[in-house]
Amino acid sequence: MSVGRTWAVSLLGIQGSMVEVEADVSQSLPRLVIIGLADRSLGEAEGRVRLAANNSGCRLPTGRITVNLSPAGLPKAGAGFDLAIALACLAADARLPLASVASVVHLGELSLDGRLRATPGILPAVLAARDAGYPRIMVPAANRAEAELVPDTEIIPIESLRAAAIWHGADLEPEDHDAPLMRGGLEKSTEPASAGTASALIRSPPEPSLADVLGQTDAVKALITAAAGGHHLGMVGPPGTGKSMLAARLPSLLPDLPIDVALEVASVQSLDGARFDSGIPVRPPWEAPHHSASVASIIGGGSTLIRPGAAARAAHGVLFLDEAAEFPAHVLDMLRQPLETGEIVIHRAIGAATFPGRFQLVLAANPCPCGYHGEKARRCDCPPQSVRRYRGRLSGPLLDRIDIQVRVHPITSAQLNLARDSPRYDHQALREDVRLARERAAHRLRDTPWTRTADVPGSWLREGTHRVSSAMLSPLDKAFAAGRLSMRGYDRVLRVAWTVADLGAHAAPTLDDIGEALFLRDGLTV
Repeated sequence: MSVGRTWAVSLLGIQGSMVEVEADVSQSLPRLVIIGLADRSLGEAEGRVRLAANNSGCRLPTGRITVNLSPAGLPKAGAGFDLAIALACLAADARLPLASVASVVHLGELSLDGRLRATPGILPAVLAARDAGYPRIMVPAANRAEAELVPDTEIIPIESLRAAAIWHGADLEPEDHDAPLMRGGLEKSTEPASAGTASALIRSPPEPSLADVLGQTDAVKALITAAAGGHHLGMVGPPGTGKSMLAARLPSLLPDLPIDVALEVASVQSLDGARFDSGIPVRPPWEAPHHSASVASIIGGGSTLIRPGAAARAAHGVLFLDEAAEFPAHVLDMLRQPLETGEIVIHRAIGAATFPGRFQLVLAANPCPCGYHGEKARRCDCPPQSVRRYRGRLSGPLLDRIDIQVRVHPITSAQLNLARDSPRYDHQALREDVRLARERAAHRLRDTPWTRTADVPGSWLREGTHRVSSAMLSPLDKAFAAGRLSMRGYDRVLRVAWTVADLGAHAAPTLDDIGEALFLRDGLTV
């Protein structure tokens, strides 16, 4: 007998590696042995594959079947190798053409009756296979829409192991639930098909509007600046002042995601079990975990199959932490590395999984346990030590990474009456201001790897071709000399100043722009 070969994909985070699945049959006691650093769920494929094959009418060969997953040193996890293992075994028994099975990447988990289950992580797996030069990929029919989002691939959706064997040339009759698929044009083609990704983009239902906000001029200005530059935002104020309301409107100010970015976002969500039957969303994601969330739920984790947390799912969107001071301090401090590098790296014994981590962090917190410290309209009854302890839950290194920090005060009755009689915020006009500011920044950064002001390194701002004159930087230099700013804070204020200049259509930050950026930075100390 010959060795049956095919291909599968091993995922570590959203990064996929090609795995060659080899099967050999020898004369010995019946047994299926899987070698090649498989985890427990993959090691249990023996029972699933054998029963699925028997119940599909394509019984595995008798004797000892050895399945090797190569490269042997690469950890493999999950049940997504079932289909590849089953077809490699059938090819080794000469039940299927060796060349046909070897020409296709096979992904999917088998149920005991031979059906293919919807498998998490199909989208990043298909992307990895295409990028490695394997454009023909067989997937569960339930994952068809998701897999076809990847361009320049030929996706073969299959309902069952029996249908997969028939597609490869087995002399079997299709079952009733397989017949429509087999008649639907799954004949082998000679050229890969290009998926129409652009036509598969979807938009979310209508998003909340800034027209619902009354007053809060400084907070709205901070929100628009954060949206225009991709900056992190912190808001402190008493309960009921609209912090959560404002944060929920930040995603609606952001532009649609480019196709490649939308695919990356969808890849992370696919690992978490999301389905994309009607297409992938192009609106920036929004994640708002509860303050009781653990490190694993915020950052991600897992011993063998590493899952993304809320921060990874919020990549290229907004991560909102309401009641931020109620989060455990060690959970908040775990965000410091992603905020600095734009990546989330989770180290486990099987390796290091990397997820995208370039999100906009929005913090909302009360100034003290009762929520009214520093307010004139209502007295705070918290002891000074309690106030200091409560504020200390937001560590200095974390706050130093927050570009814009504003104090949100409750509006007075006079301000409420004035807001009622004044025109509401024009949400579409403000969103257009954000779009134009981002276009100005992208044009300025057209010869660099960056597109948003928040992503530009401080060294480039201070020493690059677009550096600001010393005279304009004098307010920043004074704040730095007085100890109000760290070097990181200095660079972040300079980034915000560029964003303010972009909103004002200025060629470079003016003294007023830098003064406004400093004001937006000092808000939490007011």
